[in-house]
Amino acid sequence: MVAFRSTDASGRASGLLLRCVLYSLVALGLIIVDKRYDHLGRIRRALSVVAYPVEVAVASPFEGWNWFRESVTTRDVLRSDNARLQAQLRLAEFRLQRYEALEAESQRLRALRDNTAGVADRFVVGNIMDVDLDAFRERVFVDKGARDGLFVGQAVLDSGGVFGQVARVGELTSEVILVSDPAHAIPVQINRNGLRTIAVGTGDTSRLKLPYLPTSADVVAGDLLVTSGLGGGFPPGYPVGTVALVKRDPAQSLADVDIRPAAALDRSRELMFVWLKPSPAPAATTADAAAPASKPAAAAPTTPASPAAKPPATAKPAAEAKAPPQKALPAKTAPASGATHP
Repeated sequence: MVAFRSTDASGRASGLLLRCVLYSLVALGLIIVDKRYDHLGRIRRALSVVAYPVEVAVASPFEGWNWFRESVTTRDVLRSDNARLQAQLRLAEFRLQRYEALEAESQRLRALRDNTAGVADRFVVGNIMDVDLDAFRERVFVDKGARDGLFVGQAVLDSGGVFGQVARVGELTSEVILVSDPAHAIPVQINRNGLRTIAVGTGDTSRLKLPYLPTSADVVAGDLLVTSGLGGGFPPGYPVGTVALVKRDPAQSLADVDIRPAAALDRSRELMFVWLKPSPAPAATTADAAAPASKPAAAAPTTPASPAAKPPATAKPAAEAKAPPQKALPAKTAPASGATHP
């Protein structure tokens, strides 16, 4: 270092340049050695251990300030945060409830659609708008009417079974009478043995009656009642209810039978109005129509052919009255000879 020292201005500048070049060469050599052989790695690790307390000491004031600021947060901030979180929680719960309601509605509509497979020609789904508040009437109002093709007497179902019938039709709305209405009756049959009867409403959505069954009728608790299809108002085979209670009084000729409806009369919100498929015409209609015409010819030999076997003259009008129109001519011609000459 002393060799590069100079007292004049030119010597002072040349010494600084030489020292800068020398230091640069040394730094470059250290970089090359460290890159290739990593001899300075241990030194760096040792220096990092020594420098760690310094890093902690430098960062401690900032961390302490953050902790202090969080610790002295005011009650108003906490209340606002709590109110915001509660509002978000209520919104999330409301959306979750809506999703559950939509899922339940989708399941009910799917059940309604599956309920008409193979029976209904077409169907329309309506929503209940209002319920009749009259204590002696069991009726609801739906948002479908004549514009949708509804007609009086049309069958109404829900996902459980028979719900009722259309009682009155407006242009945009309709009135449906429930099977539990006291003025409603539906032909049914017991699914177990095919016994046919009529179920009538009681004014109670949880109970129907079978008032026309004798005490000797084969009906027990738990029997399933389905529509018989008689009358053409309801499709056959749809569940109407289940026998809940059977009372037999020896002093009475009719049994007291209570029915639990299959439809959710007090809970359903979607109803299905169905159009029944027309029953196909039998293929043997022409053959069956021609068969009675050929029967009189086959029955002709049974007519008495001799005077000995002829009926009395007084019995002839009765025989002619009983004989069908097709047999009238053969019956008169065979005994003609004996009947005119007594």
